[in-house]
Amino acid sequence: MVGGGAWGLALAHLLAMNGYPVVVWDRSAERVRRLRESRRDDTRLPGVLLHPDIAYTDSLSDLRGARFHVLVVKSAAVSEVLDRLKGEVRPERLVSAVKGFVGESLKTVSQAVAEVMPEVTFAVLSGPSIALEVVKGVPTSVVVASGDDGFAREVQGAFSGRTFRVYRQDDVLGVELGGALKNIVAIAAGVSDGLGFGVNSKGALLTRGLYEMVRFGVSLGAKRETFFGLAGMGDMITTSFSPNSRNRYVGEQLGKGRKIDEILEGMSMVAEGVRTAFIVREEAKRLGVDMPITEVVCDIIEGKVSPTDALGRLMSRPLKREFYV
Repeated sequence: MVGGGAWGLALAHLLAMNGYPVVVWDRSAERVRRLRESRRDDTRLPGVLLHPDIAYTDSLSDLRGARFHVLVVKSAAVSEVLDRLKGEVRPERLVSAVKGFVGESLKTVSQAVAEVMPEVTFAVLSGPSIALEVVKGVPTSVVVASGDDGFAREVQGAFSGRTFRVYRQDDVLGVELGGALKNIVAIAAGVSDGLGFGVNSKGALLTRGLYEMVRFGVSLGAKRETFFGLAGMGDMITTSFSPNSRNRYVGEQLGKGRKIDEILEGMSMVAEGVRTAFIVREEAKRLGVDMPITEVVCDIIEGKVSPTDALGRLMSRPLKREFYV
């Protein structure tokens, strides 16, 4: 497990529960020491005792020879970690559980892996999966996508268990885009919560947000149906409603009038949607794809418009057909 954050620990716990020997790497030696001693992360996974058979290390070389590697780091760190993996581990099969773009561009993890380690067999695991619920055994379903169906089947079998079900498909790009784009919609949903709006507002926002995801994803070559599955609609709904969602929390605090720097400074985990929104806004302009929700999320984050005025801007847009390109 390449990454010892909440999601990395949750996935490691699942694999250990299924009888697999798991090693979790984290760059912080102090964090590794605490995990070894206590099997807890009370900040990210409060009230959880992790499986006793999970091993922890701060040395990437300890991950050599694994059956497969799971990349679970923040998206901004992917390039650095891939370079280190190539030099110190040389993985043959890699599963990405990252929900975001690499660096400050629209590059997906699969594209970054293809550049650094083109020989690696790749899969992406994504879907509606709040880490705290997963590690507590709350029934959860996700999807794995790979161009190699044999590898997809292996990942599907390794992670699936009594409370965690994995589906499979082959639209790697669509699954990666769904995992990134839903974070923008979740921020917008949080703004709605922060303003005190009800389910009418949120239902409409999520529906239009999903269609925005579809338009953008299809313009890049992803399959339309992927966004109506677990990696798209499913993850978007979960992230937009969960009180444990970092992106929804950021939006909620923005809706209450707080500034973005103040919000992010007080968080112990990364809200990927903040970076993602600006990356997507610029690419959408280049492609000529209409992304009104993404645009107002960016403007709210930048302080160019108040959340209330942003709502007015969305509601007063020229009237359209429900479905348009």
